[in-house]
Amino acid sequence: MIALTAESLCTAADLLAQRDPALARVLEQYGYPPLWERAPSFGSLVHIILEQQVSLASAQAAFTKLSHLLDGSVLPSSFLTLDDQTLRDAGFSRQKTLYTRGLAEAVLDGSLPLDQLSEMDDEAVKTTLKQLKGIGDWTADVFLTACLLRPDILPKGDIALYEAYKVLHELEKRPHHDDFVAGTVHWSPWRSVGIRLLWHFYLSERGR
Repeated sequence: MIALTAESLCTAADLLAQRDPALARVLEQYGYPPLWERAPSFGSLVHIILEQQVSLASAQAAFTKLSHLLDGSVLPSSFLTLDDQTLRDAGFSRQKTLYTRGLAEAVLDGSLPLDQLSEMDDEAVKTTLKQLKGIGDWTADVFLTACLLRPDILPKGDIALYEAYKVLHELEKRPHHDDFVAGTVHWSPWRSVGIRLLWHFYLSERGR
């Protein structure tokens, strides 16, 4: 399977800037976006679950506390040694405690073949991940984007992307996902680069 690299990210960003004036403005003002690469690991999936519907800062805080509890090695077996109260004290909600415990058990019993996901196509990865409670389109799409570095993914339900797209295109409201898909057809086969430019814009604007 093709995976993005720092070099192909920059090449594709230049190409998308030629196709899309909004992305050209982002690239001119803020430069190339980071690759934002994560390991295709259990720990990364836990981190992405923590990021569901909360700020990146609060998710990072919870994951940092978890890492400290586990001496920097977030593995399914060690994760399951922590009781619910310890996880809640670290910042896990009741639901996310349930989801991440189920994830750990699935990795350990082999029902989630984590080490085989990199060999699957995009849809097979999504189908496999979404069999687990608490993993929907957004979580699977972010795993494909950041952990497997697939080049042509549009994470469904990502509010930051919709907000950035709205601002750049001077829309009255955030687009529905179907409209977002239709409005970014010309990014293919590099939609994962287009979304990185939108994230780059969103985070840079918030930091100003």
